[in-house]
Amino acid sequence: MPRNLKLSRPLAVFDIESTGVVPQRDRIVEIAILRVDTDGSVRRAVRRLNPQIPIPAGATAVHGITDADVAEAPTFAEIAEKLYAFLDGCDLAGYNITGFDIPILEAEFQRAGIDFKAEGRRVIDAYNIFCKLYPRTLSAAYKLFCGKDLEGAHGAAADTAATWEVIAGQLEKHPELPDDADELARFCEQSDPDAYDRARRFRWCGDELVVNFGKHAGRTLRDLAQNDPGFLRWILRSDFADDVKNLVSNALIGKFPERDAKRS
Repeated sequence: MPRNLKLSRPLAVFDIESTGVVPQRDRIVEIAILRVDTDGSVRRAVRRLNPQIPIPAGATAVHGITDADVAEAPTFAEIAEKLYAFLDGCDLAGYNITGFDIPILEAEFQRAGIDFKAEGRRVIDAYNIFCKLYPRTLSAAYKLFCGKDLEGAHGAAADTAATWEVIAGQLEKHPELPDDADELARFCEQSDPDAYDRARRFRWCGDELVVNFGKHAGRTLRDLAQNDPGFLRWILRSDFADDVKNLVSNALIGKFPERDAKRS
């Protein structure tokens, strides 16, 4: 057991692979759980599941699981009771589970008619720990890559000078980074390969674009164009970037981009 980690309840460390990123629509295709009991003993469970919907090519590219791989696997509903028992009384842990794994697990249990909630359980998220230990502020980056404290932080002149030093420090400490501006810019764009526009208002979920903000988050652009065009017209009237407005204008006349196609 990790140093100083005292458990009063079992801890279920888990990870999920799925058909996409929208809990209300997508399904789990694989779940792995490492259950650490209070005496330090460990039990493991790994199960692939038939999501009963097609696995998009974009999701397969991430986790490598195809429709054929899970064709004979049980559905979530078929294992839900045993899974619930395995997690009974457990706190939860994982990497970035707060934003994705927990919501989709709760949604799958709900669809199976079982009331499973993270509420009332301790949640230990390694991603949140990482972000707190290594903050992504300019001052923190300046300390890490330049070995100095940033004087005058949040003043424009000091921040721009420090940023240039940070870039130089990153290139020095990471020779794997490209030293050509064009290649480095492309590297920066890879931070969210599913983002469609610079502001990340829309993102790819498999082969469909979904809204990434507001009350319609998770709904596909195609669904909105067909069933709720008023929301898209509101975008056109509001303060959104041109790339978002061009996307929405085309959607309203039935034109939707393909994942690998260049934007017009």
